[in-house]
Amino acid sequence: MESTLITITFFMVIYLIIMVLTLEGRIRGLKYSLDQLKNQTVMSENPVDEELRELIEEGKDVKAVKKARETLGLSLLEGKRYIDKLKLSDR
Repeated sequence: MESTLITITFFMVIYLIIMVLTLEGRIRGLKYSLDQLKNQTVMSENPVDEELRELIEEGKDVKAVKKARETLGLSLLEGKRYIDKLKLSDR
């Protein structure tokens, strides 16, 4: 009885490992496809970019980051990077 249970458990673990590896491969493929689409598509500016540029010009970088985070749903680091990109693109 115990050997049957151990055998079934062993095969279930092997099956789960195979499934995880398969899913990881599919995720890599989807990321690649997404990157290809992103490279082919011309992105238009976000409507909030103009307001963020005004805040940056006024020296209110912190408020610009906060606005970007609230509007675009970004983390603090992502918001800071977004504002830094806007600063560089305006030069």
